[in-house]
Amino acid sequence: MFLAAPACILGSYLIGAVPFGLLLSRSSGIDIRTEGSRNIGATNVARLLGKKMGALTLGCDMLKGYLPMCLAALLLGADPHRDLVIAACGAATVLGHMFPVYLRFKGGKGVATALGAFLYLAPLAALACLLVFVVCVLLSGYVSLGSLLGSASILVVLLVLQVPAWKFWLAAFIVLLIWLKHHQNIGRLLNGTEKSWQKKAAG
Repeated sequence: MFLAAPACILGSYLIGAVPFGLLLSRSSGIDIRTEGSRNIGATNVARLLGKKMGALTLGCDMLKGYLPMCLAALLLGADPHRDLVIAACGAATVLGHMFPVYLRFKGGKGVATALGAFLYLAPLAALACLLVFVVCVLLSGYVSLGSLLGSASILVVLLVLQVPAWKFWLAAFIVLLIWLKHHQNIGRLLNGTEKSWQKKAAG
């Protein structure tokens, strides 16, 4: 078990770092890193290549947040440090998406991968988080605002559900990362220059 923990954490990072958005978009001839928002995540893929490709990217990015934690739980068995290692694996997957070694550490904002990790931590809380995201985007038209409020809302739900402390603090760390990665979006939301899905649809 001594080597299992670091292997799980490193493996989680490497899986999280796989840029599915970029890989799935290659056949289109479009480099999503140079067009649209230049983000490798599902939102930019959907803008450039359509909702189906965006949904596929979303699913792949969620899985790479969920599966490494599941695998770590299976491999670690009754290890006394099991929860700590699983938490580290969850953080590693999100960090991998945000700072992928394969792309010189220039990655996405981690929302979909975080949702996958949240699904492992507490499925009910993750669904509540997703609901907040959807309602916010429908009402405001801003995916970034939905991501910010949706991610933050999970902390409230986890407190209500009284989950183990390690789950709450892992979620808090991931939410902090998401907000830091959205610092430019926050600036644009405040000055009214953020791109809106509603404006795009109206145009």
